Amino acid sequence: MRAAVTLCAAAALAVPLVGTASAAPSAQPAARTQQTQDPVLVDCSGQPQIGPGAYVLACGDGNSRLVSLRWFRWDPQAAVGRGTNAVNDCEPDCAAGAFHSYPVTVRLDMPTGGEQGTGQAHFTRITLTYTDGRPDGSPRTVTYPLPG
Repeated sequence: MRAAVTLCAAAALAVPLVGTASAAPSAQPAARTQQTQDPVLVDCSGQPQIGPGAYVLACGDGNSRLVSLRWFRWDPQAAVGRGTNAVNDCEPDCAAGAFHSYPVTVRLDMPTGGEQGTGQAHFTRITLTYTDGRPDGSPRTVTYPLPG
């Protein structure tokens, strides 16, 4: 009998914990919605992102991508972070090439008003500044238009 009472008490205590745990994830989307007022970064598949940890620059073949991104600014005017640009040297060709890593500062800017594409404001330009080495033939700072 004592074991049955103990089990019932444990079960009664677990029920509120389960309810609390299942309520916690629903709080996250509300916070995420609040953040989406800032412009987003649109990825290769057209999905809006805020503060991604990685981003493919060369959508066609994936031979240039940003990894290990850490953002220290993300607001309505710009986003700024640091990471690594992993670039395929395509020697002797891209299928047999090797990826090389270059530290970069990343800046996103020129946000739209959100009237096209995803319906959300999104950044339309990315600027990479290589901070220690860079791909052969690349200037220290490069700027590209972004999809959107």
